[in-house]
Amino acid sequence: MGKTTGKTLNAKSVTKFISDNAIIVLIILLALFTWRNSQNFMSKENVGNLISNVAPRFIIACGVSGCLITKGTDLSAGRQVGLAACLAAMMQQTLDYSARVLPWMPDMPWFVALIITIVLMGCIGAVNGCVIAFLKVPPFIATLGMQTLVYGTCQIITGNQPIGGFKESYRALASGNFFGNRFLPYLLLPALLVGIFMWFLYNKTRHGKYMYAIGGNENAAQVAGVNVSAALIRIYTLAAVMYALAGFLIGSKAGGASTATGTGYELEAIAACTIGGVSANGGVGKVGGILIGVLVFEVLKICLQFLRFDPAYTYIAQGLVIIVAVALDLRKYLTKK
Repeated sequence: MGKTTGKTLNAKSVTKFISDNAIIVLIILLALFTWRNSQNFMSKENVGNLISNVAPRFIIACGVSGCLITKGTDLSAGRQVGLAACLAAMMQQTLDYSARVLPWMPDMPWFVALIITIVLMGCIGAVNGCVIAFLKVPPFIATLGMQTLVYGTCQIITGNQPIGGFKESYRALASGNFFGNRFLPYLLLPALLVGIFMWFLYNKTRHGKYMYAIGGNENAAQVAGVNVSAALIRIYTLAAVMYALAGFLIGSKAGGASTATGTGYELEAIAACTIGGVSANGGVGKVGGILIGVLVFEVLKICLQFLRFDPAYTYIAQGLVIIVAVALDLRKYLTKK
C-alpha cells in the first residue's frame, strides 16, 4: 500500500508541475517542433539574436518584478524605456549630424549620458513611488497616468521625429560580441550583472525581506516595523533605473529611437514575470524565474517567425499567453487559500 501511495503522490506532483508550468512546457514543445522543421533555428546567428533580444527585456522585467511582488504593477514601464532611449539618443548624436535634436550640446561620452539618463528616469520612478505610497493611489492608476504623461513628454522633447546619427562608440555597445563569438553578444554582460545584483538584493538584503513582507501582508509588515512608504519608493525608483538602462541599450542596439520605442514592453515584462513565477497576488518571485519567463516569451516570437506565421498571429499568441499566465497564477493563489 505504501509503494502505491508513493507512486500516486509522484504522479500527482508531476501532473501539478505540468499544469502549473503549462505555458513553459508548451513553448518547449513548440521550440522542439520548430527546430525539427527549420535547420537555422539553432544557428549561432539565431541564438545570438535571441540573447540580444532577451537581455534588455530581462532588465525591464527585473524592474517590473519588484512592483508585482508588492501587489503593484508598472504600466508606465514601456513608455519610460522609450523616453530613456530618446534621451540617450539625443545625447549620443554626432556633432556633425545635420538633424541634431540638441545642437548646443557638447560631445558627451556614453557613460556620462548613461548616468544622466539613469538619474532623470530615477526621478520619474520616485514620483511613481511617492504617489502610490503617500497619496495611496492604486499602482494601476498611478502608473497608467504616468504612462500617458511620459509619452506626452517624449513627444514634446523629440518633436515626434525619429532620432538617429549616433556616435560609433554608442552603437558599438550593443553591436559587438565577446571574443568574436556570436553566442556572447555584448548585451549579455549588463543583463548578467543586473541578474546577479537583483538576486543579491532580493535574497540577501533587508530591502528584499521588506519587499516580500509587503507583498505577503502590507499591514502585518507595517506593524512589524517596516517603513512601507520608503520601501515602495525605493522599489519604483529602482524599477525606473532598470528601464533607463534597458532603454539606453535598446537605443544602441536599434541604431535609432523614437516615441514608438518601448511600446508594449510593460505587458511583455508583466507576462514574463507571471510565467516565471512572480505572482501578481504578491509576496512570491525569483530572479531565475523571471529569466525563464522572458526566454519563454522571446522563444515564442522566434518560433512563430520561423514557422512563417503572419505577424498578426504573433500578437494573438502573445495575448493568449498573457491571459493564460495570469489565469494559472490566480489558480495557484486560490489553491493555496
